[in-house]
Amino acid sequence: MFAVVRVRGPVNVSGKIEDTLGMLRLHKVNHCVFLQDTPNNKGMIQKAKDYIAYGTVDVESLTEVLGNRGRLEGDARLTDEYVKENSEFASIASFAEALVNGDAKITDVPLLKPVFRLHPPRKGHAGMKRTAQQGGVLGNHGDDIKALLNKMR
Repeated sequence: MFAVVRVRGPVNVSGKIEDTLGMLRLHKVNHCVFLQDTPNNKGMIQKAKDYIAYGTVDVESLTEVLGNRGRLEGDARLTDEYVKENSEFASIASFAEALVNGDAKITDVPLLKPVFRLHPPRKGHAGMKRTAQQGGVLGNHGDDIKALLNKMR
């Protein structure tokens, strides 16, 4: 499962890339989505790689984002009680584990918004114009996406 975070704004973005970001539901800066590892999603991520940060997410990071930033329709917080009452999962942690394993989808918890609004990163981004391999924040972080998600919790 991929965690995808939009880090650059809409200025001077070509129409095709803006459409791709719209299909990924990344309309604003610091919004995050979690996507399954499919060829379609990989292609869209590759196309928008100069405007997003992405990587493979682990269970602990996903649990933290769901607990801190998970919102229901009406802007109510996602809680363990809500997940237990309205889905087949016992807690947010078990739901996150099922998501990472591919056994569940975000839509399995009713009224859960698929886009997570994150804070700007504490201490700022490393660099908005360079890739992660060059010391910046853009592109593929691999397993190190958890550090970025932790900074934006």
